[in-house]
Amino acid sequence: MPLYHKLGNIPPKRHTIFRKPNGDLYYEQLFGTVGFDGMSTNSYHEHRPTQVKEIRSQYSVAPKISKANNIQSYRLRGFQVNPENDFLESRKIVLTNSDCHIVLAAPKKSTTEYFYKNTDSDEMLFIHKGSGKLRTMLGNIDFKYGDYLIIPRGIIYKIDFDTEDNRLFIVESHRPIYTPKRYRNWFGQLLEHSPFCERDIRRPYELETHDEKGEFVIKVKKKDEMFDMVYATHPFDVIGYDGYNYPYAFSIHDFEPITGRIHQPPPVHQTFETDAFVVCSFVPRLYDYHPDAIPAPYNHSNIDSDEVLYYVDGDFMSRNDIEAGHISLHPAGIPHGPHPGAAERSIGKKDTQELAVMVDTFKPLMVTEEAMKIADDQYFQSWLE
Repeated sequence: MPLYHKLGNIPPKRHTIFRKPNGDLYYEQLFGTVGFDGMSTNSYHEHRPTQVKEIRSQYSVAPKISKANNIQSYRLRGFQVNPENDFLESRKIVLTNSDCHIVLAAPKKSTTEYFYKNTDSDEMLFIHKGSGKLRTMLGNIDFKYGDYLIIPRGIIYKIDFDTEDNRLFIVESHRPIYTPKRYRNWFGQLLEHSPFCERDIRRPYELETHDEKGEFVIKVKKKDEMFDMVYATHPFDVIGYDGYNYPYAFSIHDFEPITGRIHQPPPVHQTFETDAFVVCSFVPRLYDYHPDAIPAPYNHSNIDSDEVLYYVDGDFMSRNDIEAGHISLHPAGIPHGPHPGAAERSIGKKDTQELAVMVDTFKPLMVTEEAMKIADDQYFQSWLE
């Protein structure tokens, strides 16, 4: 999200002397992307952020691909993923390709024993159930039901939950996650036709600064391997930063739907994009108002992309037998559309209260062994009359 942000204390100029009250130097870190050509942040630390004491362990967290075919449509019953205490252990990759992992998680406990850093991927955490606080090296953000948390790769963070009843839909993206280009002018400002604006973006508001030495475990994910790295100083020792590269929150409830006289195509729901997939938000909205409109979507073939729809709440009018937490996968090249009777039922309806998150990937998704544990592998036959 190209939006300048500043928190804490920083010097007037980058790469210049910045001293502590006792005369020692603060330590500057450039936290950048796309080499030196992408969004970046300059942060200032109590201690050198480079002090690794030990690497205790290394283990694989790569998804295990199922032998099931990836040409049929699937329904996954997401709430059948069992809750687990640990935040990272609760994350189950259900769909994957070389650009992203699509993950379900039901963590019960806050992260207290370690910090976490994903060096491979930007993370999009959608909060289906639960509330709490995202705590990061660049400040904290409160979250609740319906929030997207966008965490750029390399951000060190913890997550505090208010209760043990939490459900997350997560996308780990090997490409940077941005707001759609067509919503922005050439300066980066969100335009008038955008379904959200800068006022809806919640930036870090609370900067924790810990001037501590000791042993601090950061679980670092790199190339689907997890490393337990021990640092000599607290990773939340930033006293100030400024720039464009930081975590932020956006609520699906702040997405303003775009409607028309006849059925609008899925891109009107687009919320985020990469060069490998898009994310869309389906929210309560008025239906099409042409007198002969059919509000249900038309049958279509996604020739160039797999379609994943995560159902959050409400009555999704184009599907039969769909509940909160379900995921539908419709692979590229195979036509799909409303279930039998759905188009007829939609005629004359004035609005919908549905809430869902869609991910369309440009490369085929592979179904994992974790997905098959919660899969309805007869879903592809649900269009038979």
